[in-house]
Amino acid sequence: MEVLIKAVAFAAHKHKDQRRKDAGATPYINHPVALADILASECGVTDVEILCAAILHDTIEDTETTPEELTAAFGERVTKIVLEVTDDKSLPKQDRKDAQVAHAPYLSTQARAVKLADKISNLRDVIKTPPPDWSLQRCQEYSDWCKRVIDGLRGEWLVLEAIFDKQYRERP
Repeated sequence: MEVLIKAVAFAAHKHKDQRRKDAGATPYINHPVALADILASECGVTDVEILCAAILHDTIEDTETTPEELTAAFGERVTKIVLEVTDDKSLPKQDRKDAQVAHAPYLSTQARAVKLADKISNLRDVIKTPPPDWSLQRCQEYSDWCKRVIDGLRGEWLVLEAIFDKQYRERP
């Protein structure tokens, strides 16, 4: 339990000045907390390292956090999971999106859980509170891209897949 609270505090500090793209500019930390909630509350995940990785999943990608910093604070397994779901920000956006689809089948079991929770959370946000500058078409394209990512990692987390599929059916 202590390490999970430490992960929440670490992520809250790292994301403290970031906001989501919705009209209300929701504090970014709500997103990683939502992932952990999906995993624990909706899927029954109790593996603390998976839950920590969910909380920390965007720290390397979206903050100045280094893999070495994560390893020192949370260990190699958590860092490995986070790195598996981290986009290479040196690539153009479309290349990053294509890479997520291409790499999905090769994710570890733990990283698949985090990726599923991430796409569930993002899809819920696009359905409920899309960015104000996103057209209906862009929301639909984003939803379809999420499905392509998820289709590549199916077979291990059936409850999460069912949750994703339900959300996908409700897409705009």
